[in-house]
Amino acid sequence: MFPHHREREQPIFSARAHVFQIDPTTKRNWIPASKHAVTVSFFYDATRNVYRIISVGGTKAIINCTVTPSMTFTKTSQKFGQWADSRANTVYGLGFATEQQLHQFAEKFKEVKDAARLAREKSQDKELANTALTIAAPQSPPVMCVNGPEDKLFRSQSADITLSSEKERIKKMLSEGSICEMNLEAELFTLQDSNSKLVAALHEANANVEQWKKQLTAYQEETERLRDQVADLEAHGPSDLLKDELTQSLEELEALLKAKDEEIHILQSKKADYHEMEHQRDEAIHRLREMEMRNSDLERRIQNTEQNLSNSLEDRDRLDTEIQRAIEILDIKIFDLNDLRQSLVKLIDK
Repeated sequence: MFPHHREREQPIFSARAHVFQIDPTTKRNWIPASKHAVTVSFFYDATRNVYRIISVGGTKAIINCTVTPSMTFTKTSQKFGQWADSRANTVYGLGFATEQQLHQFAEKFKEVKDAARLAREKSQDKELANTALTIAAPQSPPVMCVNGPEDKLFRSQSADITLSSEKERIKKMLSEGSICEMNLEAELFTLQDSNSKLVAALHEANANVEQWKKQLTAYQEETERLRDQVADLEAHGPSDLLKDELTQSLEELEALLKAKDEEIHILQSKKADYHEMEHQRDEAIHRLREMEMRNSDLERRIQNTEQNLSNSLEDRDRLDTEIQRAIEILDIKIFDLNDLRQSLVKLIDK
């Protein structure tokens, strides 16, 4: 029954978070339920109109919580939220990587809670109505007005009381059955996850066993071959093939030694070139230092020339200013002399 139930459940939202449970002793401290961040998902069963929060870590279900209208998800910090599960008698806490992920989970929790409330109301109304009709049909005789209006009122009130008690009894039965079913589903979910993990581990172990068998067979064949070679060598002494191999190895070593000697001679010849390059480098460094000294001298001369030029420009500006002032004074004098000439002319004309 459980696999069919899992098939009709569909995931509607998933998030990654660190899962915690409240310490059952102190009711204050948080106990980590997982070493790393795990996937926390909302599942919806369209057949039963049930929403669940499920999270699996390793071989066990960390969270298997049915969402009820009475649950509330509370944000206790920027990246942490919690809610209480009265059926499991615990409080779950989720730590997210970002504040946005916490906000998205809280919004989805509220949406799922509202949907669960509507689904439960519709389901209870439908079941109560069907049960009331089933119970009332065979047990309620036609109401006949034998003694007048008072007898009819009495029968109507008695039927209402009976129907109300039946409704309460049915609600209680449905609640108890739902709790038992949820507990069975949680156990079956855990057993199925454990079974799948064990099957995967068994397949992996079988594959490893087959590989080990193949390796063992190869090692045994190689051992037998080596034993045969050792026995052959012990029986016949060093073979011609072995002598040829040793001779070839000796020739290769002699050729390698000769190549190394040539490399040593080449390096020794390069040593003289290296000393000559060091002498040239020292000369280049000496010339570079001389050039740096000349460069410093030229920079100092340029600075002096620039200072003299600046002083000359200042003197020229000052001389221009004095000449301009003299020209202005001369213009005033010329203007005064012109006025004096005109006055003398006028005086002579008179």
